[in-house]
Amino acid sequence: MGVWLGRNEHDGETALSTMSESGFGRGGAASARVISELPGGRRVRSHARALPLRVGTRGSPLALVQTRAFLGMITNICPVLCAAKAFEEHAIATSGDLIQDRRLAEIGGKGLFAKEIHEALLDGRVDFAVHCMKDLETKLPPGLVLACCLPREDERDALVLGPRCGAPSVNDPYGALPHGALIGTSSVRRQSQLLAARPDLRVEMLRGNVQTRLRKVSDGTVDATLLAVAGLRRLGLEHLVDVALSPETMVPSAGQGIVGITVREEDVELCELLSAIEDPAARIVSLAERALLDALDGSCRTPVGSYAFIQADGQLRLTGLVATEDGSFCLRRVMVGRTSEAAHLGKELGESLKRDSPSNIFQP
Repeated sequence: MGVWLGRNEHDGETALSTMSESGFGRGGAASARVISELPGGRRVRSHARALPLRVGTRGSPLALVQTRAFLGMITNICPVLCAAKAFEEHAIATSGDLIQDRRLAEIGGKGLFAKEIHEALLDGRVDFAVHCMKDLETKLPPGLVLACCLPREDERDALVLGPRCGAPSVNDPYGALPHGALIGTSSVRRQSQLLAARPDLRVEMLRGNVQTRLRKVSDGTVDATLLAVAGLRRLGLEHLVDVALSPETMVPSAGQGIVGITVREEDVELCELLSAIEDPAARIVSLAERALLDALDGSCRTPVGSYAFIQADGQLRLTGLVATEDGSFCLRRVMVGRTSEAAHLGKELGESLKRDSPSNIFQP
């Protein structure tokens, strides 16, 4: 079985149809109508490829939910792909998932959540890969490109409280945490901002998937933890969010809440297909946020936050943060510029933060 991307011979419309190995198409004009409804009247070039298309992903519950949501978007715009059973999930164990007893900084950084997946993509074992953007390196391996950014879900971090904590306060985001409370997190970005606001708190490394970390809170191992609101929503666990921290209170990680799809650079046809579900706003803000991260050139040990959004006036507002792990130094800065200059804005703000931060923060 193969899939044909191209123009319908009878009416000139762009079509996507399945075909047998003999090359006779089965989608016809009905498939052509599906594709002609894509936003912007996008066209894709004729190309035959084998089915199923293989999708690489981490095997965590959250990663699988995100992957299936992505596949749902693709099949919604092109039902013929669903009818042809065109996709096959490939859950890949990553180093970041397998090593749970150390911080990511000690074993090579957050890129370890993508390393084995990208190896499978480069080797041709999968055709594209689904990632949390915050887990992607700022520079992808040679031969791979970010083909698509999906709409941002929610950029905020959530405070999840355990039984020893008080009631959340509207005016004080950390008011429910008792003096000297033990917070479980492996994120130096979250740790630094938390300690800058509440130096009395204690922090303990807490790794594992979302369910594991939630269990540590409910059984009293730690008093509270911090998780991405987006992940909890995607897992149907939004009711466990006790306090959703604004980006002004807790500057998010670059790309937080955005799902990105990587493919081989040479695979132009898949890039064109994925462009149909690209969210331009998500692409713009992630470009700015990742450019800031790249300009700082910090290791995974460096607490860095980066958050951009498009204002009502069409301007791009970018917030950046650099801190020390203990929160004794915490520098926030904001820049506003044109969306067309997202990468430049991120680079400029990143360089500004770096100039005014202690140089030893950025040492490996």
